[in-house]
Amino acid sequence: MELVNAFAGTSSYYRRFGPGIPTDLAALLNQAAPTGSPRRLVDIGTGPGLVAHALLPYFDDLFAVDAELAMLAEAEAVLRPVLSSDHQLRTRHALAEDFLPPEGWRPHLVTCGRVFHWLDQPRFLDRLSEYVAPDGVVTVFSDRSLWTGGCSWQQAAREVVQDFLGEQRRAGDGFFSPVGPPYEEVLRASDFCDVTSTTVPVHRQWSVDHVIGYLYSTSFAAQHLFGDRQDAFEAALTDALAPFAEGGQLPEDNAFTVLTARRPSVRKER
Repeated sequence: MELVNAFAGTSSYYRRFGPGIPTDLAALLNQAAPTGSPRRLVDIGTGPGLVAHALLPYFDDLFAVDAELAMLAEAEAVLRPVLSSDHQLRTRHALAEDFLPPEGWRPHLVTCGRVFHWLDQPRFLDRLSEYVAPDGVVTVFSDRSLWTGGCSWQQAAREVVQDFLGEQRRAGDGFFSPVGPPYEEVLRASDFCDVTSTTVPVHRQWSVDHVIGYLYSTSFAAQHLFGDRQDAFEAALTDALAPFAEGGQLPEDNAFTVLTARRPSVRKER
């Protein structure tokens, strides 16, 4: 299952309903990366640019990379209006494993969220070793999705999705591939083998409409998968979530696992 096919048709929902990253995570990524002027960021699998948006206060020269043109269009719509005159943003339609910045352009930070699962990870990390700054940092991070979330309302929502789409987790028109080796193990086998793991908690409040929109932004519950049963799905989900709503809100306590990886013997001075 290709990444582009898995997320076909989800870009507008991702822009409107994707939760993005918390400010504490953005601050952690800023602290992990070396300084520079200009300070350079590559955001891999940028989607609608939510991670890049959170890091705009810290970086002024950015590449936003995605394999789907529709996602890049959403990123442009999110990021261009809020750029200052000090920012330079370039978007690139490319596979993460193929992307190369201009010769001599070396990022201080590379961010890679859940898209890491979909990549040829060793090949991607080999490509990064060609262009990341000598003291640059590669970060891989994700929180639990609704499919893997542990609270009662998330489990109820997942069961409704499974009632309509089947027990096996979907990935667009295909199915989610098995999870490979732990990401930390993959990073330690690369040039970026000095790895630190950090947990960043996050609390969210969801409405039922927000949950529906978020589900349509995912590969496992993309809107087109429901076909002519979309209205029935939304009604069933609304009914299933009603007992859990507190004043119309569905609380979630989640956490990001953040892996920061460097070449050996390269440590940022504290």
